[in-house]
Amino acid sequence: MSVPAQVRRPLALGAVLAIVLAALNLRPAVVAVSPLLGEIRADEGLSGAAAGLLTTLPVLCFGILAPVAPVLARRLGLERVLCASLVLLCVGFAVRLAPTTWALFAGTVVAGCAIAFGNVLLPALVKRDFADRVGLMTGLYSMSLSGGAALAAGLTIPVADAAGLDWRGALAMWGLLAVAGAVVWAPRAAHAVAHRPTPFRPGTGLPLARSVWRSPLAWAVTVVMGTQSLSFYATNAWLPEIFVGLGYTAEAGGWLLALGNMVGIAGSFATPVLAGRMRRQRGIGVALVVLVGGGLLGIALAPAVAPLWVVLVGLGQGGGISLVLTLMALRARDAEQTSELSGMAQSAGYVLAALGPLGVGLAHDASGSWTTPLLLLVGVAAVQGVATWFAGRDAHVH
Repeated sequence: MSVPAQVRRPLALGAVLAIVLAALNLRPAVVAVSPLLGEIRADEGLSGAAAGLLTTLPVLCFGILAPVAPVLARRLGLERVLCASLVLLCVGFAVRLAPTTWALFAGTVVAGCAIAFGNVLLPALVKRDFADRVGLMTGLYSMSLSGGAALAAGLTIPVADAAGLDWRGALAMWGLLAVAGAVVWAPRAAHAVAHRPTPFRPGTGLPLARSVWRSPLAWAVTVVMGTQSLSFYATNAWLPEIFVGLGYTAEAGGWLLALGNMVGIAGSFATPVLAGRMRRQRGIGVALVVLVGGGLLGIALAPAVAPLWVVLVGLGQGGGISLVLTLMALRARDAEQTSELSGMAQSAGYVLAALGPLGVGLAHDASGSWTTPLLLLVGVAAVQGVATWFAGRDAHVH
């Protein structure tokens, strides 16, 4: 006998709120560093290279630890690993409170490791618990992801100033959000059920099931993830500086970056809702790439109308990350395969993304202008478009 919808609804609402709260925690630990970076450098005496390493380390952790998350989830259960990741995130915030430079870097690495697990496993949880509403739930998840980043970028300094906090306290205050997440996820973790271990061929040590790493479709999704992430992290790292080089003030460059991130929230919610209703996601994927490529080209050739180009880039990039998260669920057959595909795509994708800010800086140093780096990012968008065409077809990873 089926459970009436009115009885199931409170449980479903609790699951939705838990996913949203977990997603809100996946960016503040990283993004909150950016507005405080000048103060951190002055206080700790960090060189430009050391400051760049501080912002790159979490992204590298995202990529390096992504393949580990599905293994732990199979052994322990999705909810237990997600709860443990939120507890680990709290530890990362606490470590960064210690008044030493090594603690700043160590806490950042711990936080990056914690976020890596959430990045991979939340799409799998959506696939398992909301298989009939993947688009809507991915929209809420990715909107919360973008919202957490926007809140950290916009509120860290004002709230810290109002509360009289130094930069360590300003970073640590986002740990309260992580504590709330761990409290909400604790009872869910207590009742989690682990998957049976993947069977192996006798005497070979090889999985009986075929690895997603052998699937051309999985590689297409991975390329989409990598190119989208590279574009996002490169533009977020350099866009204010690019606008300063094009004649804008530093304050105006910061506001333009904020505008792009705010617009991206709308794109990140609307895209998966639409994509989840389509058998093929090729058209919407290519349209998003055109927005990004067109916006970057506009910044290079007609910077006088920068707000227009920033809106296009923000919409395209916000929609792009939510689309690739949707593809991870739609191209997989079940939650376990979703976590495997998510781990593969995010492992390669975030390692590639970590090279984006460095590549833009090197291109600028070599060319002496911002036109060349922007054109290179347009080229990255073109590669993303080709990969999206293959990843958006109506098929499943085998």
